[in-house]
Amino acid sequence: MKRTIAVSLIGTQLDVGAKVDRWARWRPNVSLCSQDNLVIHQLHLLHDNHGTKLANTISGDIESVSPETQVQLHKVNFKNPWDFEEVYAKLYDWCHQQMFDTEANDYLFHITTGTHVVQICSFLLAESGHFPGKLIQTSPDKSNKNKSVGTVQIIDLDLSKYDQLATRFDKEHLEGKEFLKGGIKTKNKAFNRLISQIEKVAIRSKEPIMLTGPTGAGKSQLASRIYQLKKRRLTLAGEFVSVNCATLKGENAMAALFGHTKGAFTGAQKERSGYLLTANKGVLFLDEIGELGLEEQAMLLHAIENKTFHPVGSDRTVSSDFQIIAGTNKDLKQAVLQGKFREDLLARINLWNYALPGLKDRKEDISANIDFELERFEQKSGQRVRFNKEARNKFEKFAVSQQASWLGNFRDLSSAVTRLSTLADSSRISTHDVEEEITRLQQAWFSPKAIQESQLAQSYLSAEILEDLDNFELEQLNYVLGVCLRHSSMASAGRELFNKSRTKKSNINDSARLQKYLRKYQLNWSDLFS
Repeated sequence: MKRTIAVSLIGTQLDVGAKVDRWARWRPNVSLCSQDNLVIHQLHLLHDNHGTKLANTISGDIESVSPETQVQLHKVNFKNPWDFEEVYAKLYDWCHQQMFDTEANDYLFHITTGTHVVQICSFLLAESGHFPGKLIQTSPDKSNKNKSVGTVQIIDLDLSKYDQLATRFDKEHLEGKEFLKGGIKTKNKAFNRLISQIEKVAIRSKEPIMLTGPTGAGKSQLASRIYQLKKRRLTLAGEFVSVNCATLKGENAMAALFGHTKGAFTGAQKERSGYLLTANKGVLFLDEIGELGLEEQAMLLHAIENKTFHPVGSDRTVSSDFQIIAGTNKDLKQAVLQGKFREDLLARINLWNYALPGLKDRKEDISANIDFELERFEQKSGQRVRFNKEARNKFEKFAVSQQASWLGNFRDLSSAVTRLSTLADSSRISTHDVEEEITRLQQAWFSPKAIQESQLAQSYLSAEILEDLDNFELEQLNYVLGVCLRHSSMASAGRELFNKSRTKKSNINDSARLQKYLRKYQLNWSDLFS
């Protein structure tokens, strides 16, 4: 059976007692060794030079109430018991000198006595394993039944053992996920798993995050919510700076990102701090990062790695400690092969890469997003609008059908609900309203670009290959090419093309299947975008 060994400090105030009345009052170290249900076999009592007499008194008193307890006195002098560095160093050194035998003994660190700094350092030593035991706290008995003995509480630093704490952590985690989803009750399992991991990364990491996916998939909204979640959890103090890199062109791109001095170039009439400096201690969201020029990419890589950069026209170094979230609907690996994106920058921002699915890949979430858009319209307009039952069924049936291409993803859905809500009479969306909206959406999706898709094969294939294709094969190829051009990656295009058959395969490799199909016509994925 294991022995119990405790470590404690003399309480220069609490352990003191007059010779006559000291047994009538509660004293923490005597209390520690007076418990009916806890036998302390050995007590290491730490004291300084001024506490030697008190330590001897306490040692004698413990011997009288607990003959089983062997008290060992240790002199540990703190010049300033409120100096964190000194206290931690001396307690660390004391622990380092001990020969702990955890197989034969259970160890307790008594944290009732000493300054708050001593108590914090005791916790840190136990939490880090330098003291291989648990914490114990003594306190007076509030019921006053046993005034001098008091009560004890052992504190196990394995927080997973505390049901109430675990429940709080689970609730906090759930709240974080719901916040990132905007409160939308999503059902898509893959998307929910993705959000669950993003919630953990958002709280625990300051490294770059890359959000990929088609236009309108919600990259900007998610980046903003990641920032807001970090702000709520007090993991950052700065601002959220959102930049669409597609709008940064020419010499203004460098100046907008990194700032510039007065007179650095024509039109620079005053100094500008730049987006990177504005995002100091916060989050910099660079949407469409693939649109940045190579020179800006090189400077951005240096700024990410070193947290320093030079404004345009300046030789002074500026510091900014920002977290970057990058967004893109392009295949940046393909852009690297084409020499349009730096491989080293991609490697740096690709630590956490999350591909957001388009609306067509999350059809089970369409109903919840309709409700979300209705609530958002109500908040903006102050008008509560709802579908009648037949209209809701008709719209949802169309929304999840093959007729609905949702080229603009959630932006298209948001626009559709806004139009329906605005045009609804008596705040009720009717089947007639839905029929008109379906027509509007189909007309928008059936654009001149869509008409041109019927001739896509002629743009990529030689005359010799085209001559050997029958009409059915040509129509099929045109459709496949049209789908490919709407996506940023083979995997994304493959998911749309093989949406049924892929679910029946044990090993899903949409990219390989699509590449094999294209090779029948001597085509590669890169050929479509060159």
